[in-house]
Amino acid sequence: METRTKRGFALLVLAFIAAVALALWVYLKPYAPIGQAETALVSGKGITVELNDNWISLEPSAASGTGVIFYPGGLVKAESYAPLARGLAAAGHPVYIARMPLNLALTRSDAAEEIIRVHPNLSFVLGGHSLGGVMAARFAAKHPDELAGVFLLASYPDEKGSLKSTTLAVLSVLGTEDKVLDRKKYREGRAYLPDSTVYYSLEGGNHAQFGSYGPQKGDGEATISESEQQGQTVQALLDWMSNLR
Repeated sequence: METRTKRGFALLVLAFIAAVALALWVYLKPYAPIGQAETALVSGKGITVELNDNWISLEPSAASGTGVIFYPGGLVKAESYAPLARGLAAAGHPVYIARMPLNLALTRSDAAEEIIRVHPNLSFVLGGHSLGGVMAARFAAKHPDELAGVFLLASYPDEKGSLKSTTLAVLSVLGTEDKVLDRKKYREGRAYLPDSTVYYSLEGGNHAQFGSYGPQKGDGEATISESEQQGQTVQALLDWMSNLR
């Protein structure tokens, strides 16, 4: 009887472990890049694309602008932001999309540090999408002298990422149809931004279309195309960077 009890208990433990593992697998399953992103990852037309374990680089053959470091949104693969990055690279800006363990920027919020160290001749802006923007702001708050500016796509800083007392240029871009972003936290986050922050409203844009990974659960329906949303975002970033000191 005792042996049966032990065996039954062991089976229950194994079943519990399996259930937890399955739940984690479902929860941590990332949004993967779709066709447009895969196309943007191919070198050509004056842009060299390289992938390593820590970041994806898109470098123009005639680099003439500020370098851009990008932190992906939570549970979104870095490759999903290749179309947006390629638009910036086409305008002369080297772009580096950080890869994050478990596809969560909170696991490596200092990812920008190595990219900056490896490219000592570049000045950089740092930004990110959603959770990536929160973590980018935290890095910038700790290392304001290493950056020329911070950009937030459907994102906001928290208290740990307060940029209020810095002299950094900041750009905040938000789609009007974004239903994923916590609007209350977004409004509260404005208290941690400099008075000089530039706010850009993307009419008809939603949360997911800053990347190329398909629809996101709980998001609003965009009334503009993905390419149009990314094109407007690229232009907003270019206009903002053109005014950096």
